[in-house]
Amino acid sequence: MKKLDRYIGLNVLGAMLVVLVVVVFLNSLFAFLDQLGSMRANYQLPQVLKYMLLTTPKRIYEVIPVSALIGCLAGLGSMAGHSELVVMRAAGVSLSRIGWAVMKPALVMIVAGMLIGEYLTPVAEQMALTQRKIERSADGRYSDEGVWHREGNSYMFFNAVQPNGVLYGVSRFEFDDQNRLVESSYADRALYQGKHWVLEDVKNSHYQGNKVTTTTNLTEDWHTELTTTLLKVVVVKPDDLSIEGLMTYVDYLRDQGLESGEYDLAFWKKVLQPLSIFVLVLIGMSFVFGPLRSVSMGLRLFTGVVTGVVFMILQNLMGPASLVFGFSPLVAVLLPIVICFGIGVVLLRRAA
Repeated sequence: MKKLDRYIGLNVLGAMLVVLVVVVFLNSLFAFLDQLGSMRANYQLPQVLKYMLLTTPKRIYEVIPVSALIGCLAGLGSMAGHSELVVMRAAGVSLSRIGWAVMKPALVMIVAGMLIGEYLTPVAEQMALTQRKIERSADGRYSDEGVWHREGNSYMFFNAVQPNGVLYGVSRFEFDDQNRLVESSYADRALYQGKHWVLEDVKNSHYQGNKVTTTTNLTEDWHTELTTTLLKVVVVKPDDLSIEGLMTYVDYLRDQGLESGEYDLAFWKKVLQPLSIFVLVLIGMSFVFGPLRSVSMGLRLFTGVVTGVVFMILQNLMGPASLVFGFSPLVAVLLPIVICFGIGVVLLRRAA
């Protein structure tokens, strides 16, 4: 039985990896062509290639669930096409036994996805986005692409954020409780000193009625709850953050009395991605033993692509809907998983 499990597992895992490589290559090709239209200033072909390399972990992480589904259909479908599954069933191998052998490579994909999503994607995305912003700017420091952040009645905008705790182009706007602007400032650069920031070349403007008072300082201490750890979260999109980073920033937003729905949604997507992979592999296996057991490989692959796309569209629709209509992001992420799990179980029971 161990040899049989190994044979099934290697066939399915090999198919999953082949599909993953093909999908990531196509995704990267389209992204590369898109970046060629964004070249300017110091952002040229070598920088584009570096950007593509740094954003590869994100592309791998995003397509792992669909690759697992299509790979399961391809691997099991190939065995079904050679009547190997029929021989196994005739020899008394149960459907659950074959299913467990298929789930082993799925576990490999789950572990790989968790490691990439937690440790590679957040760091690589921050480096890629920061370098791209700086390189596309005219003077190598400033960019028309920046990051907004809010802390109480203070609003901040950073032209560029470097991973080592350096900010470029720091604009701050302070409002009173009546939402009237009372102070604004701009600093060329900010350096983190462990417990506070030091602003350089600061221009401050104070507003009192119709009077504006302007002052300049070479350096100025800036005390804020915004740390380099939080900045690593702010500069990266919620879907590209680690689970730990999302938890940290959600707690920070709640302490500030700010809305955290978008980050809650990204958190549950991350947490439940292993379950998504498991369910998609389950439904792929149910297709092979059920309605797709005697069709061509092309139709199986087409069905896998359609199913994966529908699953992603359903999750992408439910997520924003939870933010608009106010229901739990957990429900939005879990509902497509539950639907696919129900379909897979029903089809497998019929096949059994």
